[in-house]
Amino acid sequence: MFPGLTTKISEEVLASAASISPTKDMILLSGSTAIATIVPHFGGGFSGILILVPTAGTLGLLTTGNIGVAVTMPQNRATVLTYSKLNNTWYPGAIS
Repeated sequence: MFPGLTTKISEEVLASAASISPTKDMILLSGSTAIATIVPHFGGGFSGILILVPTAGTLGLLTTGNIGVAVTMPQNRATVLTYSKLNNTWYPGAIS
């Protein structure tokens, strides 16, 4: 996503689980299982972003896998995560 350029975001629906392997840019999450590990859909050889949207209620991100900060994501609110290939860690954006 680059300002001033047309950006097309691909999306998919995934059930929440302890580990998820998204293949698109925006993930609509069903279910209530907290997520601890997110496999980078771009192979992990690059840094990148991912947008998570819980659709079935609030949903937690845990630090027991490759997520840097534990957060609770509100239902139907987009949470942007940035992946650091250097640290093999997803960093959630601010949630208000």
